[in-house]
Amino acid sequence: MSAPDAQRIDKWLWHARFARTRGAAQQLARSGHVRVNRDKVREASRLVRAGDVLTLSLRRGIRVIRILGIADRRDGFDQAQLLYEDAAPDPAGANPGERSG
Repeated sequence: MSAPDAQRIDKWLWHARFARTRGAAQQLARSGHVRVNRDKVREASRLVRAGDVLTLSLRRGIRVIRILGIADRRDGFDQAQLLYEDAAPDPAGANPGERSG
């Protein structure tokens, strides 16, 4: 059986562990605090695919991530992190190779 190429955003958010429950993922998707490729999401049924860029306004701050994969079930945290990568640019002036002082 091959992996799906698209998935509902609420299910993806739950599988990727951006929400503790499927219901919380549905609320997040409908809240207006999620964008897919810069388009505001209003429906939990919005489909996402690998390569899509999500902007999430969460209590912890804004996250910009690129979807790398679709899961057919919810796994542990380590597996969930393989579904996306951080797509936000480094903060201005931040260069890990430089030291201050």
